[in-house]
Amino acid sequence: MKQYLLSAFADEYADSLPEQLDALDRFKIPYIELRFIDGISISHLPKNRITDIKQQLKDRGIGISAIGSPLGKIPLDGDLDGHMDMARKTFETARELDAENIRIFSFYPPQGESIRQCRSKVLDTLGTMLDIADKYNVVLCHENEAGIFGESPEACLDLFKNLGSRLGCVFDMGNFALEGYEPNHRAYRLLKDHITYFHIKDALSAGAIVPPGEGEAQIQKILGSFKKEGAGNVFTTLEPHLQTFSGLNAIASKGFDNPWKYPDRETAFADAVTRLKNILEAIQ
Repeated sequence: MKQYLLSAFADEYADSLPEQLDALDRFKIPYIELRFIDGISISHLPKNRITDIKQQLKDRGIGISAIGSPLGKIPLDGDLDGHMDMARKTFETARELDAENIRIFSFYPPQGESIRQCRSKVLDTLGTMLDIADKYNVVLCHENEAGIFGESPEACLDLFKNLGSRLGCVFDMGNFALEGYEPNHRAYRLLKDHITYFHIKDALSAGAIVPPGEGEAQIQKILGSFKKEGAGNVFTTLEPHLQTFSGLNAIASKGFDNPWKYPDRETAFADAVTRLKNILEAIQ
């Protein structure tokens, strides 16, 4: 039976790394998915900062579940050569930090085009990135998200079937719910054999990010089912998105008045942690 390892995007609690690590200590979360430090993407930090980050993590006893990179989050007619250079730098950073998993996306279409029309270029470009990743011995893990090629469960499955086991799956049931894709019977049933780890957020298809367990993402049902389906430890990385944080100016809105409001991001993060821990305890 699988065991879930708790991780979090601690940049949703604070900008600075010391404050992020304080939060992980406070909430007894042993792993972090590194994304922003002082408002700067981990993919853009210089090498001397990476060395310092590695030491701080070691001193605090915090492991890295993944690198939360922005790779694949540009239009296909953007600067792909420059993007591959950023990929190489990100992979070097991952190796320096002894991190294996790197979260990626599957590109936006050029303006005025449908992303489905770009399928061949998506596969080719991701294939190139995977070839580079192989040289660094890192695992690229695709996250489903609105507007990219891999928004729907079916498009994600297309990626995994065509790119093979080199491409891992970050299953974000909240993103599926937000975009109107039924998370359990549709998304999970299609993708369960490809899941590498989970991002945990909850949402309403009406257009709101809500606390874990309060939306339509069916977090407990999905994690409970996955836990029963095999051996091995799996990361569940909290990405609550209940307050804005560095690099995220606003959650996409569909004109829905979100009933869940918090006075600050620290309170929002604390509530999300408590709710996720309750879900995990319920499926033990």
